[in-house]
Amino acid sequence: MDNLQEVLKAHKLTLEDYEHIKKILGREPNLVEIGIFSAMWSEHCSYKSSKKYLRGFPTEAPWVIQGPGENAGVIDIGDGMAAVFKMESHNHPSFIEPYQGAATGVGGILRDVFTMGARPVANLNALRFGDVEREDETGAHQRYLVRGVVAGIGGYGNCVGVPTIGGEVSFESCYNGNILVNAFTLGICKKDEIFYGRAEGVGNPVIYVGSKTGRDGLGGAVMSSDSFTEESKSLRPTVQVGDPFTEKLLLEACLELFKTDYVVGIQDMGAAGLTSSSFEMAGRAGSGMRMYLDRVPMREEGMTPYELMLSESQERMLICAKKGTENKVIEIFKKWDLDAAVIGEVTDTGMMELFWHGEKVAEVPVAPVSEEAPVLDRPTKKPDYLEYIKETSIDTVPHVDNQKAFEKLWSSLEVVDKAWVYEQYDSMVQTNTVKHPGSLDASVIRVKENGKAIAISSKCNPRYCYIDPKGGAAAAVMAAGRNVAMSGARPLAITDCLNYGNPENPEVMWQFAQGTEGVKEACKALNTPVVSGNVSLYNETNGVSVYPTPTIAMVGLNDDAEKVLPSIFQKENDVVYIIGDTEKEFGGSLYLKELFGKVEGTLPKIDYEKERKLWEFVIEANKRGLLKAAKDIGVGGLAISLAKMAAKSGMGFVGNFCFDDSRDIFSETFSRALVEIDPKDMHALEELANEIGIHATPLGTIGGPKFCLCEIEMDIKRLQDIYFNTFKRAIERDL
Repeated sequence: MDNLQEVLKAHKLTLEDYEHIKKILGREPNLVEIGIFSAMWSEHCSYKSSKKYLRGFPTEAPWVIQGPGENAGVIDIGDGMAAVFKMESHNHPSFIEPYQGAATGVGGILRDVFTMGARPVANLNALRFGDVEREDETGAHQRYLVRGVVAGIGGYGNCVGVPTIGGEVSFESCYNGNILVNAFTLGICKKDEIFYGRAEGVGNPVIYVGSKTGRDGLGGAVMSSDSFTEESKSLRPTVQVGDPFTEKLLLEACLELFKTDYVVGIQDMGAAGLTSSSFEMAGRAGSGMRMYLDRVPMREEGMTPYELMLSESQERMLICAKKGTENKVIEIFKKWDLDAAVIGEVTDTGMMELFWHGEKVAEVPVAPVSEEAPVLDRPTKKPDYLEYIKETSIDTVPHVDNQKAFEKLWSSLEVVDKAWVYEQYDSMVQTNTVKHPGSLDASVIRVKENGKAIAISSKCNPRYCYIDPKGGAAAAVMAAGRNVAMSGARPLAITDCLNYGNPENPEVMWQFAQGTEGVKEACKALNTPVVSGNVSLYNETNGVSVYPTPTIAMVGLNDDAEKVLPSIFQKENDVVYIIGDTEKEFGGSLYLKELFGKVEGTLPKIDYEKERKLWEFVIEANKRGLLKAAKDIGVGGLAISLAKMAAKSGMGFVGNFCFDDSRDIFSETFSRALVEIDPKDMHALEELANEIGIHATPLGTIGGPKFCLCEIEMDIKRLQDIYFNTFKRAIERDL
């Protein structure tokens, strides 16, 4: 092959990879075959840097129906129903082209869920941006990215008719060169009507359905497997373009198809398009496939087999149907005004054979493409910075007056309400949303089919993961589970999105290895298995990697949709308790970041037994009807969590409790919560706390025109003005 070095470089393949490919094929590969191996062996598709660390995730429990390895994970939610869910990243495309990058991220995760036979009923997203408050070009660009990403998520999700019911947004300077856009979808189906991505049965037809194929997204999987530089701005053509109206038609057509018995297997064409979908379907079944690429519906002239195999055009699926049902399948998609064409059939050769106008243009064995993808054992090294940052504590920084500290933390963009974001999302479509965005803690939807409720929360504190990559990842699992428990639901399983920097940097690889250990440890201890997930590496620009950001989405079940706990104050004169113990723990805290510009210190202690007891206490107290509201204590500590409950409800609070060191109201000790009860239930609540073995301490009473705690005092109207208006002012300052 001419210019072999250039071809390999363009495909992010090494000479060693090339020799391996020649060995697999028994000959020199052609360009189509190089493209196939490049996509399937990319970091994005083969997880070559991360695979060795993902082994050992806990993936089983009595309620798990399908764990990792399929399009999405599935859990049993009772009465013959199942919840299907997954989280994916669309980081690189969203940084290059925020609107389409975010929109197509939503589209892709929706397809991962409805390809399993489930109707999507809820979306979430976890977004990380840089310094949006800076007055320079970087700040202006970050604000542009926030506006574009939010518009893209809202534009796509709203048109498809799936409610976006929650998520999180955070800001750190490490994201100036790489924002993170993680999208989550959950769907509902009958547990005996789940479909899998398999192509089996010799002679069964392979049918292409959905939009026509164009050249958009060419090389997207490979692009997402590399770091960014200044030249990356020219990568716009590798970002796909989404059409939510076509997605809606595709969703409805697939759900109609699933009511028949025509389907053997079905797969979304996601990253690496037709290549990954065909190889994954054949690979799972141990079969082969013959495809006639000239039959693929095309929207551009002069397309080549290479482009057809690697295009990442959106809103497309690949179906393996029962022989003889081809016309009936095509009829369904034509009815929904979608393209559909038989483009191949299943074989027993174990080979992927590609034809173009009668000529064979590629022949690749299916199994080695996935089974022999490089598994790299990259060097790891504990980062040097971890040695000096642990010396920082609340006692090594100057003393700040609590009122001044509170006002600074309360106006932090991380704390204030993100109504500007979530009001662009339709959260009420489908009429099942019980706890919508901005309600604090987990979001909740009702399951009409069985009267239960599903609670979902997405969490990760990147500062914790920076100062302690293992503990921070474990803390993300705990926090997501805690949020779910605060709604009265039992946490059941997680999906994750592991966002890290450049794996070729030994320190980043060490962070990743530690992060996976943290997720494994927490999920085992808390009995919340991992059922699906995604890894996103190379989140680095000009040598600067993002903080380790293992986003965790926890899904839980409440047996009664009528008993979903709110997280804001409900009634004046009710009493608020703090559940759990507070210690002087400020490592990675908002206090150190906002007041001193430090992301340093030692992570708060992790105690899984205390965490489990807290969940058990809130769930049981809710079942007994003792609780009016519950909220976890998170970023900013007791003072900020309590103030959020006050601001959202418009009710004041008078605290009659304080710690020995009053600054501990900002401590971020884990495994704590705030609960609101009727004064008459104080004895019953304290009895239950004793029974479970957890401390319950009365803090004060709801009511009055002010928020008062220790030395902090703020008029409720001012508290609300800061909380509800700060974010909008910051993001719209250029407009």
